Amino acid sequence: MRRRIPRTTLNRVPSRTRGPLRRVTAAAALLLTAGLLSPLTTPAASAAADEPVPVTDYCKGQCSDILPPGANGSATLAEILGNKLFGTQPQHADDQLGPYDALSSGYPSLTDDTLSNFFNDSSFGVPDDQVASVTRPREDVTITRDKKNGVPHIKGSTRYGTEFGAGFAAGQDRMWLIDLFRHIGRGELTSFAGGALANQGLEQEFWPQAPYTEEDLQKQVDFIKTQGGTRGQQAMDDAQAYIDGLNAYRVKSKNGRYFPGEYVLTGKVDAITNIGEIQPFKVTDMIALASVVGGLFGNGGGGEVGQALSLMQAQEKYGVQKGTEVWESFRGRDDPEAVSTIHDGTSFPYGRKPANARGQAMPDKGSVQTEQVVYDRTGSAATASAKSGDSIAKDPVKTTKKLKPLQGMYDDGVLPADLFAGNESGTRKGMSNALLVSGARTASGHPVAVFGPQTGYFAPQLLMMQELQGPGISARGVSFAGVGMYIQLGRGQDYSWSATSAGQDITDTYAVQLCEADGSTPTKQSTSYLYHGTCTPMEKLEKKNSWKPTVADSTAAGSYRMQVFRTKYGIVTHRATVGGKPVAYAALRSTYRHEADSIIGFQMLNDPSYVKDAASFEKAAQHISYAFNWFYADSRDIAYYNSGSNPVRAADVDGSMPVKAEPAYEWKDFDPADNTAAYTPPDQHPNSVNQDFYISWNNKQAKGFGAANFSLGAVHRADLLNGRVKKLAEQGGVTRASLTQAMEEAAVTDLRGEQVLPEILKVIRSKPVDDPAQAKAVQQLEAWLKGGAQRNQTSAGSKTYAHPDAVRIMDAWWPLLVEAEFKPGLGDDLYQALTGELTVDEAPSAGHGPTGSHAGSSFQYGWWGYVDKDLRSVLGQPVQGKLGAQYCGGGDLSACREALLKTLTTAAAKPATEVYPGDDTCKAGDQWCADTIVHRALGGITHRSMQWQNRPTYQQVVEFPAHR
Repeated sequence: MRRRIPRTTLNRVPSRTRGPLRRVTAAAALLLTAGLLSPLTTPAASAAADEPVPVTDYCKGQCSDILPPGANGSATLAEILGNKLFGTQPQHADDQLGPYDALSSGYPSLTDDTLSNFFNDSSFGVPDDQVASVTRPREDVTITRDKKNGVPHIKGSTRYGTEFGAGFAAGQDRMWLIDLFRHIGRGELTSFAGGALANQGLEQEFWPQAPYTEEDLQKQVDFIKTQGGTRGQQAMDDAQAYIDGLNAYRVKSKNGRYFPGEYVLTGKVDAITNIGEIQPFKVTDMIALASVVGGLFGNGGGGEVGQALSLMQAQEKYGVQKGTEVWESFRGRDDPEAVSTIHDGTSFPYGRKPANARGQAMPDKGSVQTEQVVYDRTGSAATASAKSGDSIAKDPVKTTKKLKPLQGMYDDGVLPADLFAGNESGTRKGMSNALLVSGARTASGHPVAVFGPQTGYFAPQLLMMQELQGPGISARGVSFAGVGMYIQLGRGQDYSWSATSAGQDITDTYAVQLCEADGSTPTKQSTSYLYHGTCTPMEKLEKKNSWKPTVADSTAAGSYRMQVFRTKYGIVTHRATVGGKPVAYAALRSTYRHEADSIIGFQMLNDPSYVKDAASFEKAAQHISYAFNWFYADSRDIAYYNSGSNPVRAADVDGSMPVKAEPAYEWKDFDPADNTAAYTPPDQHPNSVNQDFYISWNNKQAKGFGAANFSLGAVHRADLLNGRVKKLAEQGGVTRASLTQAMEEAAVTDLRGEQVLPEILKVIRSKPVDDPAQAKAVQQLEAWLKGGAQRNQTSAGSKTYAHPDAVRIMDAWWPLLVEAEFKPGLGDDLYQALTGELTVDEAPSAGHGPTGSHAGSSFQYGWWGYVDKDLRSVLGQPVQGKLGAQYCGGGDLSACREALLKTLTTAAAKPATEVYPGDDTCKAGDQWCADTIVHRALGGITHRSMQWQNRPTYQQVVEFPAHR
């Protein structure tokens, strides 16, 4: 039976109150010319629409949250100028940055009473004395903003009015961001924001993963309406109301001249005449936006061609049998030493290696070619590309003296080129963490949770805070901007929920045999393929983009055409030969053509009549097709459910390798018309209720649940949480403060230092260290380890670490250590192949993560588990799931020790200026600054940097004392 919609169903008006610029100087005030001023405040007393039936807040002041930098993610041209020239901030643009940053220094003395110094009260509603403004975009809805943070609290007396208000508030807080991301979703970033190389690279990386025509997008809307039953129709009605509200604000702000200033700087609207247009938003934009969100955080699997190549490299070195054994030991599909969210031993078999795999389509050696995406380059696009490393031609436009300070603000792109990198290898930037403790282990007897999504640091933030209260909706939390008709992560009346990226394998690669319609001999460049024995033409999808210089982006005029071929088995990613016959490798993702089906699950999570307990929460999560780990807490229970449209593969098909595109190896009940299939039933998804505690940091879900990539091994950043929370749970008496302390201590700890350095030091200390320089370095590392292996300021504002030399040595040493340990044994080619599958390191100062360098999120991918297993093996210690060989020193302890000491000597001698070379934010040698978090500017407002923390961007701390 085919099933796509899981499981039972599928799944004008006063403007935004903004207030004056803070800290504005007299000189700045002169810039605030008529027509560019922010809208005036609407007094709270001036609007009193009929309100919905009051709801009871069962958290009773014990729910908190935070989302830096601030709720307000919109700025007029005047405000952007004030920020650039004088450092002024629009109201509520950065008022959550300070408390968020301060937790890194304040957590050791944290109590439940002092949580409010670092988190906001996330109670429902706004006390009368805290109301800053009330806006009524329609008679049936009000948007109330609080004085402290300016969060919109939307209350509607009708369903349409509630969703209209949500869209209107989204326009107030995130209109430019929404516009930006709908163009990313459509593969039109350069045409919209400029031809900067990073913009080119990003759209060339993303669009081939989710290429759609306008007709495709509309079909997805229609599918939800027609296949989703009553809830599906309601969801699309809600989406239309949301879009109507967003468009109402678009029109009003344009006419009132308080629209985001980025529209002027990118040439969309003239600052003087107001001539120009902000294109209307459509419901299909939400499908495009959903594809971006899903691509960043909700996908899993893929990369089978790369895995096949690295396996073949291992087999070439060791022979087929031994090579496969070695490769599988690094692949670690079900590593028995990997930390798991479900730790009671319950098994959930999925994605495991079959004993005798069928239908594999391994490429012939040297035949693989990556599919070309970009064609017909003109202008600046013909002189440089995102991957060439060359600088691109600039042609700055003439502009006024007033706008000169803003010229070129997007010359480096609005987003990093590698935002979606890793999807090819399956090592996506999946993020977020969760810590939950059962009421049986807490001081109050009620569960405690500290959890949230780690979505990177942007300005404005990708997520938007809001409260929604209306018929069938009662929730507060965050939603991704542009798809915020429901709260996606947050709290209801007596429960809270959150998620982490799961990344399980929902993407497979099929090798389609190429053919020619006229019967002639096919080549690797042929554009027809055999489908069930019939030569079938591929569908060519194209996107033509062009740009010209603007004030924001000085990139000279240029254009190109992007092209992909779509088959019934997905999008063509590579071409090769298999057994001498030409094939195209196509990636098939279970959520392709279903980017927004998960809307039904989110609708249920917001519906107080649906979610009443852990069981109904799990049923709601079952309607979410993207790969996420969902967590739930109320006053009685904690629960976990892994969502995703996990395809039922044909018997003995290995999802980690390319397979033949033949009926025998297709997903069960596969129908390419709408890309539907049979999916594993809910009870086969990792799920649990009331385990003593849960932790998640994008780690292994449960025993038997196969890893989709190489990263889930013996050492994982989730170990930083697991050890601390396990200790708390065993002691009992857990509080919100103590669980937050566990999270934050892990957030400022170096994974390599805490989890791997002890084994490294055991090898080195197996004999006396006689060399003075080596002895000094070892002592520094030991002192750092004893102090907790932290990367944290000695005190708030000190901007220096307690053990700076040890941190510098570790940062310099790790890549040298890994290479010296593994490369001699693996050989150059296999070492290169395996490091291509899994990067060696992700230290805070490295250029990785969703915002590039200064990204916060660290230690997700790296070779720490391999190093740990190998060194324990060399030391003669017990190892479960050993690597296929001993590598350090060829298995000889003395030789291993010498390799470690030699690289340590080299690392210790590297000066800070070499280890931390400096960038636009930091001077060379500034270690603390190199680690700091910087909010990547997506608009014209920038913010100060903050102390490195490896923690969720949006975070909740909750403890419900009561229940309905």
